[in-house]
Amino acid sequence: MTTTQQHNVKVHFLGASKTVTGSKYLVETPELNILIDCGMFQGLKELRERNWEDLPVDVTTIDIVLLTHGHLDHTGYLPRLLRQKFDGEIMGTAPTLEIARIILEDCARIHEEDAKRANEEGFTKHQPAQPFYSQKDVAYTLGFFKPVVDRNWISLSDNIQCRFVPVGHIIGATFIELDIYEKRFVFSGDVGRPVDYLLAPPEKPEWADYLFLESTYGDRLHDETPSEELIIKLVNQLVYEPGTLIIPSFAVERLQTLMYILWKLYKQNKIPNIPVYVDSPMGNNVLAVFERFPKWHKLSMADYNAMCNHINIVTSFKETWEVIDNPKSKIVIAGSGMVTGGRVLTYLKQLIDHKSTRILLVGYQAEGTRGRQLQEGVHEVKLYGKYYPVKAQVYQLQSLSAHADQAELLGWINEIKNIPEKVFLIHGEAGASDALRVKLQTENKWNIHIPELNEIVSLVV
Repeated sequence: MTTTQQHNVKVHFLGASKTVTGSKYLVETPELNILIDCGMFQGLKELRERNWEDLPVDVTTIDIVLLTHGHLDHTGYLPRLLRQKFDGEIMGTAPTLEIARIILEDCARIHEEDAKRANEEGFTKHQPAQPFYSQKDVAYTLGFFKPVVDRNWISLSDNIQCRFVPVGHIIGATFIELDIYEKRFVFSGDVGRPVDYLLAPPEKPEWADYLFLESTYGDRLHDETPSEELIIKLVNQLVYEPGTLIIPSFAVERLQTLMYILWKLYKQNKIPNIPVYVDSPMGNNVLAVFERFPKWHKLSMADYNAMCNHINIVTSFKETWEVIDNPKSKIVIAGSGMVTGGRVLTYLKQLIDHKSTRILLVGYQAEGTRGRQLQEGVHEVKLYGKYYPVKAQVYQLQSLSAHADQAELLGWINEIKNIPEKVFLIHGEAGASDALRVKLQTENKWNIHIPELNEIVSLVV
């Protein structure tokens, strides 16, 4: 159905505006109210505290949630949304919803465990400490999930349709094209890299009247040094200088990529057969998603099985301590990637004050996270309410990032045939977004806006 009548569309920037976390964008139209992503804030305390607040909109008027991908900063607020009486469908690709399920269930379990530990050990200002949400809340949320077929247009109402187009980054991830009264709104989600160990290159939008573009690395180019070089160096050091190489890792994509690289390097005789332990219950579950959705990645089942057979999968907390107590050289990959929680904290608590420990950071470290502190050379870190001296050697590898850098973001939009009426730079710290703004205004002559958190923009379509 077409119309020449003008309509007012409001976009509420409820997250990931001048920050990289908490992605939430409410598109308010005369026919439907659509929430694009529903993420948790991470990092700085002032952001994390926002998670506990109800959204500054009437959640009961939101009709549907569309998810670009399953990461926590894009899905982690969903159970809280349902607590505020949202009762519509939550749509995403099948692997996205499966990743979201795994992440939400793991997140709820960690919240419950952390609240219990805080209450038992007394390092909480709250009496008693409460989990952000429970496993029961997550189970209820999953009942609203509805998988969609990628690339297929879906009619949401008479004048609104959408489709989900693969964009790399992690398994199942997409950008979302939302056609509203014949105007196209494009939400990039998180744009992946053109060359990726496990995923196909991101597909590109060809038209965008309004573009909502992530800018995580809008101010820089990734190091082009092959990621294998530093990994080979650090692993080979373990032969002559025994110790533990700890790699904090995101459970989705990064962990599987690291497994693949370590297996491949061993197979090519570039590193010795030093035991590799993967200690991430969530990461183990994500491996099963790769097995279930082979069309969403490049890894053959033969290589997948060989890789898994080469790696030691830690399945219990008892095994975690056995790995820690083992004095022999070893490689440990454990969540979380920004060192904000998960099993990696247990390893760091025991080993971060050892000079023989090496820590390899392999992804973006948001402001306010322990990962950012380690990246910046902090001399001590706080773990479970106590401070521990950092005597471990800390390294960083940017080339494994799952986010496009500035040049790759510019390459991702280079097939857009029209000049967008407006481009909103989101999902980036202020400096990164501003650097990309200057680049786009200078080279593309586009109309750029960097929204504030909770800003509302009115658009006539």
